[in-house]
Amino acid sequence: MLFSPLTLGELELPNRLVMAPLTRVRAGKEGVPGPLVAEHYRERASLGLIVSEGIYPSHAGQGYSGQPGLVTDAQQAGWGNVTSAVRAEGGRIFAQIMHAGRVSHEAVNGGYEVIAPSPIAIDGEIHTPLGKLAYPKPRALGTGELPAIIQEFVQASVNAVSAGFDGVELHSANGYLLHEFLSPASNQRDDVYGGSPENRARFVIEVAQAVAAVVGGDRVGIRISPEHNIQGVLETDASDVLATYGALVDAIEPLNLAYLSILHQDPSGELIQGLRKRFGGPFLVNSGFGMVTTRDEAMGLVADGHADAVVVGRPAIANPDLVRRWREGLPVNEANPATFYGDGAEGYTDYPAYQN
Repeated sequence: MLFSPLTLGELELPNRLVMAPLTRVRAGKEGVPGPLVAEHYRERASLGLIVSEGIYPSHAGQGYSGQPGLVTDAQQAGWGNVTSAVRAEGGRIFAQIMHAGRVSHEAVNGGYEVIAPSPIAIDGEIHTPLGKLAYPKPRALGTGELPAIIQEFVQASVNAVSAGFDGVELHSANGYLLHEFLSPASNQRDDVYGGSPENRARFVIEVAQAVAAVVGGDRVGIRISPEHNIQGVLETDASDVLATYGALVDAIEPLNLAYLSILHQDPSGELIQGLRKRFGGPFLVNSGFGMVTTRDEAMGLVADGHADAVVVGRPAIANPDLVRRWREGLPVNEANPATFYGDGAEGYTDYPAYQN
């Protein structure tokens, strides 16, 4: 079943293997994806769906040096070349729209103020062009500023569709801005966007509603990672997690989104399968950040009815022809973590396809 077709909105996937959004920082100082980026994605076009690396919707939303954006004309043109390359190979690609929130630094984002739901800094250091620096204390966004942030997501989504993407994925996982609103550890607001689980889910819901209203719900997916506990976004109270994500999923269910994608170490467990039932639409799972999904696990998740499709990261990095290798039971390349981040072809476009 992993290699059978799947419908996401109006998009027909030839198989149920989805390439995870993977930070690779190869877009240079200006955040413009070039020919190397286009080649990387083109090579992986046989996957049922490619989800791009996180793309910043505003300069303040940039979290990493070398991360691509969807703000300037040059960035949009660069992504147009990427999507054309993928489409020429018969592939499908969504743009992941990612605002880093407090996972940033002025030395990374060009001097823009770092913002977050609450003025709480991450305990740790961030890689910058100046070396490792402590995460700054972010400025809390005012209630009146939030509509403008929502509009940044909307505009980036419009730009993505104009650049030839089949749709967008809203990044509400892994400790970035949308996820920061969901967690009581990073969201300690006293307005209508903080406090109760329903209030903490409100901003993410409004972003999803606004983007779906403009580009169409069938072109919008959303990625969440409940209980991931990363980058200071802690979710350790099981009842609060269920209430928060239940409120989120219940509110976006009427939007008829293309899919819900969940990163969790127990995708077949009660929490995740309960959210799946409440969502009611196409459901993608990723079995764990930093854990390598195996062929047998991926096949089992679909065959056992726990997911409609499986999102994979490292196997897709190391195997541009992953679909063929897993379908035919062929040996696979192993990913080299030392080359995950960089500015060249090594570990990016030089993994070989299987040779008969």
